[in-house]
Parts: sequence; structure tokens; C-alpha cells
Amino acid sequence: MQSYTNHDEKTIEDLLAEPSAEYTIQDYLSWQFDEMVELIRGKVFRMSPAPNSKHQRVSMFIAGKIFQTLEHKKCVVFHAPFDVFLPVKHPKTGKPNTVVQPDITVICDTKKISDHGCEGSPDLVVEIISDSTRKKDIQIKFELYEECKINTYWLVFPKEEIIEIFELNADGKYERKGGFSDDDELASAILPGLKMKVSDVFDMN
Repeated sequence: MQSYTNHDEKTIEDLLAEPSAEYTIQDYLSWQFDEMVELIRGKVFRMSPAPNSKHQRVSMFIAGKIFQTLEHKKCVVFHAPFDVFLPVKHPKTGKPNTVVQPDITVICDTKKISDHGCEGSPDLVVEIISDSTRKKDIQIKFELYEECKINTYWLVFPKEEIIEIFELNADGKYERKGGFSDDDELASAILPGLKMKVSDVFDMN
């Protein structure tokens, strides 16, 4: 793999050991690591190790239900790994510096879809919370997705078997629509016709 400066090989550990360094999307696209990373405001974030079976099954169930809901409609759903290039730039250089990989991404403006991923803000993202990603998903990505005007953000908690839904209000801020569990039915303006019971999401039988 070639580095962003001198073409010497670097590892993820090398990048993480340079807390003052900031990287760009161009750097990100040049990296060839064995594991996935995200780039948020120029900083490298290591992705969690291979998710456990419950995480995988929850993710596939939600993505499948959304796919069924969107069939024959203009919106498209993608499952991780899938790069989302958000409209965030370095305040001084103006270079784009943010690429994330939500667990599930829904895009209604298909012109944003390229060979690289989603170039711009999607309409809905789903993050499935693990111990290693909790702070990033609940705080860092929450603020990032709000800033980038992603209409709907689902936070899925497999341990607690709860799904929290946030939607942008008239002021462009996330408003909590509720914490859903048990036999609650999930709904979203982005996904009209969605029929998904929370208890079914977490049913491992």
C-alpha cells in the first residue's frame, strides 16, 4: 500500500499513531488494508472486528425488510461494506475528508450512486450498536449525520433489543421519534408501507 506522502508502506497502526495527522478521501481510496476503516473529519477510525452472528442476522433482517418495501420504488438499499462519501471538507484546504460505512444505507436520489459508493448524503442510515462502536455511533456519527442532513437515523441495540429512530425536524436537528421494542411496529416517512415488528428483528429462532 502506498502512503499519502512518501509512498512507503503504512499500516492502520501507523495512521492511528499519528493523532495530529489528517487525511482526505484521496488518501482513503489509496489505502489497501486487510481490515476496514472509516474516515471522519480527516481522522481514521478502525471498524469493529467481524460482527457476531446476532449482529449479522439483525442487519440482514432489516436490510431484507427494507428491500421488500422498496421493491419497484426509486429508493435503493445497500448493506455494509458500502462506502458513503459525505459532504464534509477540511475547513482550510477544502478537501473532502469523510467516508463512512453504515450497516445499512437507503438512497432515494440514485444519481448519488457511483462505482465507489454513495457520493453525498443518503436518506436513511442504520447503525447496529456494538460495545466497540457505541461511542462512535451514538455521539460522533449522530452529530455527523445530523450535520450532513441525513433525514433518518436508526440506532439498533441488539443487547437491549431496542431500536431508536431519529428524524430531522424543521430546524434541521434530529428529533427522537421513540425507542421501540417488543411488538412495536417500525415506521418511517422514507419507507412508506414498511411492516416490521421489533420483536421479529431480534428473533434468533
